[in-house]
Amino acid sequence: MLPDPGFWRSRRVLLTGHTGFKGAWLAIWLHRLGARVTGAALPPPSGPSLFEAASVAELLEHRVCDIRDAAAVRALVRQTRPEIVLHLAAQSLVRVSYAQPLETLATNVMGTANLLDAMRDADGLRVALVVTTDKVYCNREWARPYREDDALGGHDPYSASKAAAELVAASYRDAFLSAQGTAVATARAGNVIGGGDWAQDRLLPDACRAWIQDAVLEVRRPQAVRPWQHVLDPLAGYLRLAHRVWDAPQKAGAYNFGPDAAGAASVAEVVAMARRAFGRGAVRLHTEASGPHEAGLLTLDNTRARTELGVVPRWPLAKAVQRTMSWYRQHADGADARVLCEADLDAYLEHHAATAAA
Repeated sequence: MLPDPGFWRSRRVLLTGHTGFKGAWLAIWLHRLGARVTGAALPPPSGPSLFEAASVAELLEHRVCDIRDAAAVRALVRQTRPEIVLHLAAQSLVRVSYAQPLETLATNVMGTANLLDAMRDADGLRVALVVTTDKVYCNREWARPYREDDALGGHDPYSASKAAAELVAASYRDAFLSAQGTAVATARAGNVIGGGDWAQDRLLPDACRAWIQDAVLEVRRPQAVRPWQHVLDPLAGYLRLAHRVWDAPQKAGAYNFGPDAAGAASVAEVVAMARRAFGRGAVRLHTEASGPHEAGLLTLDNTRARTELGVVPRWPLAKAVQRTMSWYRQHADGADARVLCEADLDAYLEHHAATAAA
């Protein structure tokens, strides 16, 4: 099931993290759905950003806000009076969390707590969705996918901070927010790809940066397995989840959003797909692990999202990689970022309509 424009039209939405990669894509989709969106985030990082390239500020009320500032967050919620809060603001990089552990914890744990605390007694607030990550699980390198009732954990500061955010969200839901009529859900998404992500130490952005300049892509941990998906798949899930718990607050809780088993692939396999889609590209696969610890095997069980939300992955991995690499190539050739995002969204919706009809 895809997001319902009839539900989202004129809905007051507070979207945190709209200057980030996923947040910018979500802002574009919410604008198309007719929502009245206030975006709250830090300025985008220096260098290319989808927020700036796609002129996302034109699509919503743009506010600069640091979620670590409890007073500022409380004022934001009071002033915007959202009906739905979609919380994506975060320090989202594993390797950065090793260099900046306290900043990562402050943003991802206390920032989430500040936002949830500001929701207490918020008039008209029906739904809060906290987006975390597939890395919230205590990763034992199991072959089976992780389910929502598996133990939380986190070897690195990023994973630990997101697992802690899950606990904070559950606590605020049970202690305060459910009683006032605010349903709190959390979304755990797998590795996301798509055009417009220029963050460092992410596989496809790194590949495009290297290959556009005819440089060699250095690949660490080529055998690591992740649940890859195009950004539009989890975003469709987030929007569907928010609608579902609006209608049925008892369904609030944690949901995995990830691909089917075929979407879990090694880094080396994804690099091979990316080279085919890009048309060229030199690669050096490192056989010995370097840098801080990262999980070797991680997959998600998406059964709950399928059965309770009707959410299924739409684009297979090869298609997701092809669309992503095409986005970057066209943008490097001068295509407008917003136009490219809208084209991907059109193709995604058309693909859904075709598969539904079949």
